[in-house]
Formats: sequence, C-alpha cells, structure tokens
Amino acid sequence: MADRTIQGPEDDIDGDGGVDGIRTFPFPVELSVCGVGMQIGPMGDGRTWHADAPLERVHRIDFHVVMLFTAGPVHHMIDFAEYEARAGDLLWIRPGQVHRFSRTSEYRGTVLTMQPGFLPRSTVEATGLYRYDLPPLLHPDEPRLAALEASLAQLRREYEDTTTLPLSLHTSVLRHSLTAFLLRLAHLAASSEQAARQQADTTFTLFRDAVEEGFATNHSVSAYADALGYSRRTLVRAVRAATGETPKGFIDKRVVLEAKRLLAHTDMPIGRVGAAVGFPDAANFSKFFQLHTGQTPVAFRAELG
Repeated sequence: MADRTIQGPEDDIDGDGGVDGIRTFPFPVELSVCGVGMQIGPMGDGRTWHADAPLERVHRIDFHVVMLFTAGPVHHMIDFAEYEARAGDLLWIRPGQVHRFSRTSEYRGTVLTMQPGFLPRSTVEATGLYRYDLPPLLHPDEPRLAALEASLAQLRREYEDTTTLPLSLHTSVLRHSLTAFLLRLAHLAASSEQAARQQADTTFTLFRDAVEEGFATNHSVSAYADALGYSRRTLVRAVRAATGETPKGFIDKRVVLEAKRLLAHTDMPIGRVGAAVGFPDAANFSKFFQLHTGQTPVAFRAELG
C-alpha cells in the first residue's frame, strides 16, 4: 500500500501550490475482514499497518487506534509526550496525532482500529471522536473496565463472524457494536478529571479553540482576549484553573508541538518551519524552540533520524 500525504492549508507555505506535506499512513482496508472500515484483534509482536512504517519510529496515521492492555507497563509516545499504560488501561490515538511504539515494551491486549467515515456523523459527534483536548491515556475503574471488555469482546465476535449475515448486514451490525463500545469509551474520557475541568470552563474552551485556529500567526494573549471579549485577567484565571499554566504558556506549548511535528515529518528547512508557526525570522524561531525544549531545531530533527 502506498503512503499518502495529507494536505492542509498549512502545507502550502509559499502559496504557490508547492507542498511540504506531513507523511501520513492510511487505514489498511485490504487487511480488514471483508474490507470493512475497522479491524480488531490481539496485540503482539510483528503487527503493523504499513510495511514502510516501523512501529518503533515516529509516524502518523489517518485513523483511530484504541488499545486495551492486559499487561504492562507499556511506554508509548503520543504527540511527543510519554505515557505509561498498565493492565486495564486504554490508549486512544486519534487521526493525525504523532506517535511511536516503544522498543522495550511488550504490547499485550486488544487493539481496535477504525477508519474515519466508517461511522455516521451523529455517532462521531456523540462519541467525541475528534476531541483532541481529551487525554489519550484512560484508567477505568473495575466496573467500567468490565463493561468495556465485554463490549469489545462482543465487537470482536461480530467482526470475526463473516458467515451468518450478508455483508451489508454484517457491516451494519459492526457499526452498531462499535458505536456501543465508543459510547462507553467516550463517557470514560469525558468524565476524567482533566476533561471535566476543561469542559466546565467556557472561557478556557473558547480560548483553546481560538488558539487551535490561530496559533500559526497569533501568539499574543492580549489579541486573543480582545477577540473573545474577555479581559486579560479573566483569561489568565480561566486558563490557569483549567491547565495550571498561563495563556502564554498554553500558546507556546501548541506552537512547539506543531514545530516538532513539522521537524519530525517533513524536510522543510528550519526557516520555513519557523515561518509556518509564526516566526518569519529563523534565528528567533531557533531561540524560541531551544528555550522551550532545551534543543535546537537541528538537534531535535537529528535525534529523531
């Protein structure tokens, strides 16, 4: 299967149609039973979704991955943050997130992958499939874990049963079973302490969304406060309550994450990476990046290589 480049507005940096895209591996439809838009099965050695995507290297995928672990600890990097999962924990990786499997961890449990578009829009909205603000690592209590395991086991049975129903009905049953599991998973994610704090604060939610839309060109706390109709003091209180950091720290963290993604996944010159995240001057970008990461952009890229 050929890999593909997902092109967004940020990819056409020069405005001339030239693309420095982030390489993204697509959902392997040909590996799923009956070619449906999902897969489910055991985790183990040698599993991959693309021959050219070694799991221990940093890469991106354009589909959802949910891993339910039966052993641990497992160390897994998602968007340059390290997570430690243990037996009974789940990791939920969403499309476009940068991640890497650990060379030293043994992955044991069940892995579910699903293609964007396999589920109807109403289900996507109800399950929060694209809530990138929610934490990827989830720790269900015993009753919730038992319910998730039962739901996932039922989904796996339906997935593997290809003989008792026509393909159209088989696919429909899979969608319903997948929806049932995702509703439980979404409830777990939304009820976590971090998610509850973020959802409860409308001011922070609006700020977060504004930063997500404008971080590549706007790094000014005052500009965001003015655009949202809040005083700077109100914005500082809301962001600190939700995240424990200042609005400037929140903005800078998002800028650094995008810069890391571009450094890891493209061959763009350092100056163009800086321009893509709001630093027309390459020297200023390098100083900013080193201040927040302890490394120069060049050193960060070389370490990943």
